[in-house]
Amino acid sequence: MKHAGSRALDQIEPILAELRKLGGLKEKTRGVFYRGSVAFLHFHEDPAGMFADLKTGEDFERFRANTRAEIATLLDRAASALKH
Repeated sequence: MKHAGSRALDQIEPILAELRKLGGLKEKTRGVFYRGSVAFLHFHEDPAGMFADLKTGEDFERFRANTRAEIATLLDRAASALKH
């Protein structure tokens, strides 16, 4: 599974816009978010769809990011992780 390229990121721009609104994150390169100096979230593209790796605790957890429900879950989990 490769990191999302510019075309894939174009398709998920609305998700990126919502992540930018969360605060506490720095987008070092498009679609790659850091919390301070620590990697927090990035995207992968795959024939099965888009996926996000989100730092939850010490490790990354992979989330599907294709349907509205999946995207809502990702955004909720990202917001929750930022509170801890």
